[in-house]
Amino acid sequence: MTETDASPQAPNRVPYAAALYFALVFAAGVLLGPVRVIWIEPWLGNTLAVVLEAPFLIAAIWFASRAAPKWAGVSGGWTSFLMIGVVALIMQQIADLAVGFGLRGMTFQDQMQHFTTPAGMIYAVTLLIFTLMPLIRMWRPGRTT
Repeated sequence: MTETDASPQAPNRVPYAAALYFALVFAAGVLLGPVRVIWIEPWLGNTLAVVLEAPFLIAAIWFASRAAPKWAGVSGGWTSFLMIGVVALIMQQIADLAVGFGLRGMTFQDQMQHFTTPAGMIYAVTLLIFTLMPLIRMWRPGRTT
């Protein structure tokens, strides 16, 4: 491969950035989840525990949504950054289902029903933020793409 053949946006950069983004935020969730479930939920209930956890998850999302594309060398336009969020969301949902099935003994129906609860609706909003944050964070003053 010659230097002229190398594109600034190699095809594997977006999936790599999405995997990094997912891993960083999932790691934060792995650290925060037990604190929420073991200590906060019994004391304050599920909904308030999720409300208290959400700002910490959003902070992790904020950091990871800028760091992962930078570390992966993503330099594409808005579609690349949106795809990072979408691919990371797919990875996150697969992991979430696996944790629900394996560790919590939940069925698929149980997991979908969770989204109809107040805590589930808050979680759905954080998933939307997770999906869109790489796109939101790519916009910087002076950036034209």
